[in-house]
Amino acid sequence: MREDGDVPESRNRKKQVFTPPPEKAPAKAIHGGRWVAPVMLTCFIVGLLWLVVFYLAGSEIPLMRDLNNWNILVGMGLIAIGFVVSTQWR
Repeated sequence: MREDGDVPESRNRKKQVFTPPPEKAPAKAIHGGRWVAPVMLTCFIVGLLWLVVFYLAGSEIPLMRDLNNWNILVGMGLIAIGFVVSTQWR
């Protein structure tokens, strides 16, 4: 301890004035616009209809008869494409 009883004073440090970082220009939207909802709904509906028609009358339709069990993949694939397109929707 010091003999004179004074507590040493710390140095006076100047704090720098906060300056916010410059604003970035808004990124261009690469997400779809008006085309997303119609494409998404079309894929969902066509995929669902494909599966329903396959199960109800698939043996009577020549194309579906030839594809046999690939029809499930076609229907589910269309629905999956609808989900992928739905990620672009804002």
